[in-house]
Amino acid sequence: MMRLTVNGQQRDIEADPEKPLLWVLREDIGLAGTKFGCGVAACGACTVHVDGEPVRSCSIPLAAVADAKIVTIEGLAAAAGLPAGELHPVQEAWIRSQVPQCGYCQSGMIMTVAGLLRKNASPTAAEIDEAIGNLCRCGTYTRVRKAIHSLTAKA
Repeated sequence: MMRLTVNGQQRDIEADPEKPLLWVLREDIGLAGTKFGCGVAACGACTVHVDGEPVRSCSIPLAAVADAKIVTIEGLAAAAGLPAGELHPVQEAWIRSQVPQCGYCQSGMIMTVAGLLRKNASPTAAEIDEAIGNLCRCGTYTRVRKAIHSLTAKA
């Protein structure tokens, strides 16, 4: 039995300690917003925040996050202190900039960008390039950049 705090709620999880966090979130807790893309931490579709840092949950075993605070796309707005029913500013920017096409990678992309902007409210183009290693099969990178720039202090 391991204890996690997911989106502000403590959860006691009985699962194999080597089970990837991604599958604990999806199968054991029922939070399907975090997506499986590649299984080797290359694409970023599975990005969540662990103790405030964006991580790729497909490659993190449950044992590595025992007692950690985990935030998924479902809890991003609440973790930022926003009232129930409100969207996180990154989610709002995604809508305004019409970022998604198929949308599959977007929850991981949003989590990565939220982490970047929490650390650096005004990233340069090079800093954005370095931070955003998520893959988007639809190629919406121009819209991603537009959404990020709409949120930065430089906008």
